[in-house]
Amino acid sequence: MIIKEQHYEGEISFLIQNKKIVGVGFGFDLTLREIQSRLKQKGLPWERAKAFKNAAVFSDFVEIDETENLEIEVYKNGKLVQKGDVSLMIYKPDFLVKDIDKIFGLADGDIIMSGTPKGVGGVEKGDKFTVRILKNKKVLIEKEFTCI
Repeated sequence: MIIKEQHYEGEISFLIQNKKIVGVGFGFDLTLREIQSRLKQKGLPWERAKAFKNAAVFSDFVEIDETENLEIEVYKNGKLVQKGDVSLMIYKPDFLVKDIDKIFGLADGDIIMSGTPKGVGGVEKGDKFTVRILKNKKVLIEKEFTCI
């Protein structure tokens, strides 16, 4: 089966150790929209549209001691398509850690993807993404991804 419509969602991602956030990185949360739509129409769970090989792609992570003033920027083929910061999050990072640990449990090395600012869109072969994680307006991480 040929999948025609894959979408990206850029997210601030957190590395966990001892049930605490110890690092921040960038994560792409990828979705197969056609499959998601078909499953939703049938009232079925749509994890197959979100949980497939290479459905999550990450930058390296850098050490942090607190999560205030973190921002994300995603550029697709040179154009800014996503921008947001932790102040816009409904559930802040520390709450996410406690809630996820309570429900599922957290282990060292787990990664929490925090949610997506507006601006998600389709992915095509050859698209070039430049992504940034900033803290206090200073670039912590900058990474380029090319779709193959």
